Amino acid sequence: MLAIRPAAVAGMFYPDDPIELKQTVTDLLAKAGAAESVRAPKALIVPHAGYIYSGPIAASAYARLADLRGRIRRVVLLGPTHRVYVRGLALPEAERFATPLGEVMLDRDGMWQLNGLPQVIRSAAAHQMEHSLEVQLPFLQQVLGDFQLLPLAVGEATAAEVAEVLEAVWGGDETLIVISSDLSHFLPDALARKVDGGTVQAILAMNSHLNHEQACGATPINGLLLAARKHGLHPVVLDVRNSSDTAGDPDRVVGYAAFAFEATSDADALDSEKGATLLKLARSEIASKLGEPAAKPVKAAWLQEPGASFVTLTRQGELRGCIGTLEAHRPLGVDVRENAVAAAFRDPRFMPLTRGEFDDVRVEVSVLSPTEPLQVKDESAALAVLRPNIDGVVFEYGHYRSTFLPQVWEQLPKPAEFLAHLKRKAGLPVDFWADQVRLSRYTVSKWKEATA
Repeated sequence: MLAIRPAAVAGMFYPDDPIELKQTVTDLLAKAGAAESVRAPKALIVPHAGYIYSGPIAASAYARLADLRGRIRRVVLLGPTHRVYVRGLALPEAERFATPLGEVMLDRDGMWQLNGLPQVIRSAAAHQMEHSLEVQLPFLQQVLGDFQLLPLAVGEATAAEVAEVLEAVWGGDETLIVISSDLSHFLPDALARKVDGGTVQAILAMNSHLNHEQACGATPINGLLLAARKHGLHPVVLDVRNSSDTAGDPDRVVGYAAFAFEATSDADALDSEKGATLLKLARSEIASKLGEPAAKPVKAAWLQEPGASFVTLTRQGELRGCIGTLEAHRPLGVDVRENAVAAAFRDPRFMPLTRGEFDDVRVEVSVLSPTEPLQVKDESAALAVLRPNIDGVVFEYGHYRSTFLPQVWEQLPKPAEFLAHLKRKAGLPVDFWADQVRLSRYTVSKWKEATA
């Protein structure tokens, strides 16, 4: 057995000078900012390109480990093989992995636990030049300090085979699982954003049937999704960008996304219950205006709290109405009922909803977070800070005002296109900009009926 697997891509994917590397990682983590969630992630999905391309996106995930130094003592790291064919999952033939920041001890006990699984092999060749695993190590060394590593290079395998491996080494709070994967490869920017947006939504929906056109690490991602479902984890999207946002050619981009997987809690169950209640409330209010008996009123304290919502109606996949409020100025229950009626009967873009259409309509309710002003000096700065598939955006200039929910990113995945249409919606030219423009953003919790 080789004692050390030396760094293979230092100086190419990331700096090979220890001082420069440490500063680079420190700066990336600082720019990513502190984690918004107080829950410790059990698993992460992070990209693995050169740091100038995907480093900021990876940092958004690793920043969530800032308070877990000393608690996480083992990292199970899976990434796709890029240079060597492997049937199954390959462990290395080494005792330590090295980077310019030092050596990481391998988890020999964990590796021994996997010896009995037929899909697990040992291959020094599979790890020798594999960058998908190596580029994660400086981040992990910086945020966790002392930990043991269980690295697996994933080749041809099923999602179930990957999930079985993860189950064997799942552990408790001391174990973090990291899946290394980029998204689409070498598509034009606009197309890549659409494809990657669909992939992000598939991961959020826990769809364990991704293919390698969507993500080079589709196999380990699919395995994680199976395992996460079994263990009651849910994914949170942290950042979605591509190489044209960081340092690449917009004609041939690589997509990147970062996710954290957290334990589903009682709060999440309550969140699901709230969604079902709000959807029923919106549908019942529309039905009552169409002459159907009013539903029995729901008595819940949280419905009496101030809230801002949008109600969106679709019919046969097409928009049929969307009305909402941006500021919480009345009880959430009242806000949803009023916006449901307005979306059905008072959206100026559509004729009032008819009884014949109602059964084919799907209702979606979005509850908005408070808006956050964006401190940007010009349009290019605004485009740099917008978060596709995450941000709802409010545009204001004088008496001109418009907003797009985060759902609109599905149709307008490119920030420049998104902002241009937002200006057009406000009644301004798509190329308009002035120093007096104000932008703010918000996020939403959303629920949509599965069937009409």
